[in-house]
Amino acid sequence: MTFDRFEETRTAYGKTLVSLGSEDDRIVVLTADLAGSTKTGLFAEAHPDRFFNIGVAEADMMGIAAGLAMGGYRPFASTFAMFATGKAWEQVRQVIAYPKIPVRIAATHAGLTVGEDGASHQMLEDISNMRVLPNMTVIVPADAVEAAAVTRFAAAYDDGPVYVRLARAKFPVILDEDYQFELGRAHVLEEGSDISVFACGVLVSSALAAREALSNDGISVEVVNVSTIKPLDGETLVRSAEKTGLVITAEEHQINGGLGSAVCELLSENVPTRVVRVGMHDRFGQSGSADALLAYYGLDTNGIIAAIREALEGQRTSA
Repeated sequence: MTFDRFEETRTAYGKTLVSLGSEDDRIVVLTADLAGSTKTGLFAEAHPDRFFNIGVAEADMMGIAAGLAMGGYRPFASTFAMFATGKAWEQVRQVIAYPKIPVRIAATHAGLTVGEDGASHQMLEDISNMRVLPNMTVIVPADAVEAAAVTRFAAAYDDGPVYVRLARAKFPVILDEDYQFELGRAHVLEEGSDISVFACGVLVSSALAAREALSNDGISVEVVNVSTIKPLDGETLVRSAEKTGLVITAEEHQINGGLGSAVCELLSENVPTRVVRVGMHDRFGQSGSADALLAYYGLDTNGIIAAIREALEGQRTSA
């Protein structure tokens, strides 16, 4: 499959913040000395009076964001996923999730595709860390269009905190510009009958490419964009699993605690289905280019194709 456009989800986030800041003077943005990398520097240039660089003090940033939210502002707190959900996890739990304060935590540089920064910065546990917290909403946009839509949604969402996972590298734009994000709704991008692929984030485009490649062999793959990890769209996912009887999950994250775990939990309680999880299998990453790392760990189009073929072969063997 050939994609026409490649964009960064973090850049879409930064540009959308600028527009939101012009529309609502309650929007404030905080970062921890990473304005350039998180693209929040765009907001700083447009609205300097509502931008706060807290320095290398992520825990303080989360506390300040909570205070601003309690004061009537709509704060976005941004840093790398490793720091937002690792270093500052206690503060996120204690002063944001526990009191259900509407802080928008938009973390960039998540997953393997941080690339050359290596294992120390390749946060592969952030979805797990965030979805385990009561009151926390967890969203992983599939492309730049959805990242912009999710940013707009988060700005208006006041029923508790939101975690938005964003990538460093450029990835295909797969959604139409008029796409409307709905919290808790998974979108069936392509229908199929042989197997369902539930993907999130940058692997949604890879799932679509895998579907096209396998269609040449007569394999019908259903591709579902599961951008809302919490709350999960049980109705759509159960319906798809019932139709195909076989599920692949695909995520740039540990298979434990992320999308794969969430799907297994859902299906085991509603429609027990065989699930094969594509993701990091209890491993840390390493330094390398984004594309090379995805290929090495089997998280690219070829990896998804291989997982689908193996799952279908296993189903035929056991039948």
